[in-house]
Amino acid sequence: MKQGLLASLLLAIALAPPLARAQAAAPPPSMGSTAVDPAAIQALKDMGAYLQGLNRFRVSTQLTGERVLADGQKLQHTASAVIDVARPNRLHARMSSARSVRELFYDGRQATLYSPAQKFYSTVEFSGSLAELIDRLEQRYGVEIPLADLFLWGTAAAPADGIESAMNAGQDFIGGELCDHFAFRQGKLDWQIWIAAGGKPLPRKLVITNRADEARPQSVSLIEWQLKPGFPDSIFTFVPPKGSKSVELRALDGK
Repeated sequence: MKQGLLASLLLAIALAPPLARAQAAAPPPSMGSTAVDPAAIQALKDMGAYLQGLNRFRVSTQLTGERVLADGQKLQHTASAVIDVARPNRLHARMSSARSVRELFYDGRQATLYSPAQKFYSTVEFSGSLAELIDRLEQRYGVEIPLADLFLWGTAAAPADGIESAMNAGQDFIGGELCDHFAFRQGKLDWQIWIAAGGKPLPRKLVITNRADEARPQSVSLIEWQLKPGFPDSIFTFVPPKGSKSVELRALDGK
């Protein structure tokens, strides 16, 4: 098996990169604003603190991403993911697109990437937190997990001091739920987030625009939550199916 193939297959469907409510909608912000609204930053902090306080949950997303051809034409692709979590260090993710289905298992002792169609799996020993796992998979193996920011918001790994522009863009309904809409500019990325209004500030939609590309490709994630899921603990432990084959997951530097 070629170096990093399983990691590349997983990465190919991770379309989204690693980023008092219920009031009347605010007026539309002026275009080109570079001001940082402290209330928008505080909304991120409140959301992050709430996410870090969730101990057991299921989150699912429908992902839409754009690929830009050499002539500027955009092609849109979709994928989905379901992620089961039990803090501090257990996770199971199933990521699906028309091209592939991939799974990640983490039971607090080892992480396993599995490709059901090919019946290939790769296991690496690991015992850190979920945020540490996500960072290690990306930095060492080039594997990105959809909605990875959910495990970083509210931690030192997601500082707000790099945000150059932050604004309250009003309110919208996402999936029938009233949400506060915020827009941010950070480096070469513009990103928007819709956070549920009320006492449970859950992110419900995320849009990322890549300004480094003059075509401005976007990725969009619609997010659903189950805060009282019924999955068993056994879901986090990988048991090799009959006929499956272990393959090496090599680091990006080949070491």
